[in-house]
Parts: sequence; C-alpha cells; structure tokens
Amino acid sequence: MRSQEEGNGGRIWKTGQCDDRARRRSERRVKAAAFPRQKLIRDFDFDSNPNVDPATIHTLTKCEWVKKGLPLCLIGDSGTGRSHLLIALGTEAAIAGFRVKYVLATKLVNELVAAADEKQLTKTIARYGRVDLLCIDELGYMELDRHGAELLFQVLTEREEKNSLAIASNESFGGWTKTFTDPRLCAAIVDRLTFGGNIIETGTDSYRLQQTRARNESTG
Repeated sequence: MRSQEEGNGGRIWKTGQCDDRARRRSERRVKAAAFPRQKLIRDFDFDSNPNVDPATIHTLTKCEWVKKGLPLCLIGDSGTGRSHLLIALGTEAAIAGFRVKYVLATKLVNELVAAADEKQLTKTIARYGRVDLLCIDELGYMELDRHGAELLFQVLTEREEKNSLAIASNESFGGWTKTFTDPRLCAAIVDRLTFGGNIIETGTDSYRLQQTRARNESTG
C-alpha cells in the first residue's frame, strides 16, 4: 500500500515539475515576443465594442490560423481595441508554443533600412521570417517612401504561405495608399495581408473615450 502511495506521489511530483517547466517556457516565449504591455483576451470589453464578435475572437485564441500560416488584419480607429486584440492574440499564440514577435511598423521599416545600409538585409529579413507569428502594430500611421515600403514588402513575401502575420491598422484598406504611395505596391501588400486570412474591423467609436466620458459624468 505504501509503495503505491509513494508511486502516486512520485507521479504527482513529476506532473507538477512538467507543469512548472511548461509555464516557464510559456513565460519565456511571451517575454521574447517583446510586447510593450500585457493585454489579455479576458480583459477585452466586448460589451463596449459590439463591432467585435466574441465567438470569432475566441476561435482565434485556439491558434489554428497560426498553425496554418494565415494572416490576420485588425482594422479600426484608436481606442477601439485593435492593438489590445493584436497583443492578446499574440500572447495566446506564445503560450500555445509558437514563436512570436511584436514590432511597430515604423520601427520595423527603420530597422530594415538600417540593415540594408549595413548590408545585413538578408539576415534581418530571415530573422523576421523565422518566427511563427509576426505582429505588426500601427501600420498606416505614417507615409512610407518607396524604399521603405519595398523593404516591408520583402518581409511579407518571405513569410507568405509559410508563417502567420498579424497587423493592426488605423486605416481601412482603401486608405492604405496614404502609407504605400505606389498603387501597385499597395495592392500587392494588401493581397499578401488578406489572402485566406481573417479581417476584423473594430470600428470607429473609441470605447476608451466613452469610458472616460462616463466616468466624468458620474463624478461631475
């Protein structure tokens, strides 16, 4: 009887060890993703943003789209939760075992330009190509010159149909010509980011602004 109890205790201890190692690996992957802040799906206020379908988001948390190498586009104005969802879904992917990298669009382009000047472009594109999910935030906030847009296009091409890409943008696709001023290049980039993927529009009404107004009214 005692040996059985000891055996059971040993299995429980080993299970606990495995769980602890898995948790630490998940934490390392989340840290390696370099998210600027913690955002979780459970903290997203679906009631305040009826544009976002909870069922769709919870399906995305299963990460089948990452496994299949599909893209995800989150389009909406500031304060509508698009960056929250980008980070939260990226976090879910990291916890699920995928290699994830988060980067601002302008930072990525600046890094690519610098790499091209230093003759390190191939290595830099390969590094961004290797991760299972690349999350690009704030795409559309500033105009890119042709060189910068072409370099970004190379990253998208490197990942096409191999590894997933998720972007968050404040501009609808029709307004992307402000960012990518060459119409043909713009069309090619939109094609890379939308083919076979998910497009979620978070809307134009800032629920953060709504919450601020509600708090001011309640204290006024």
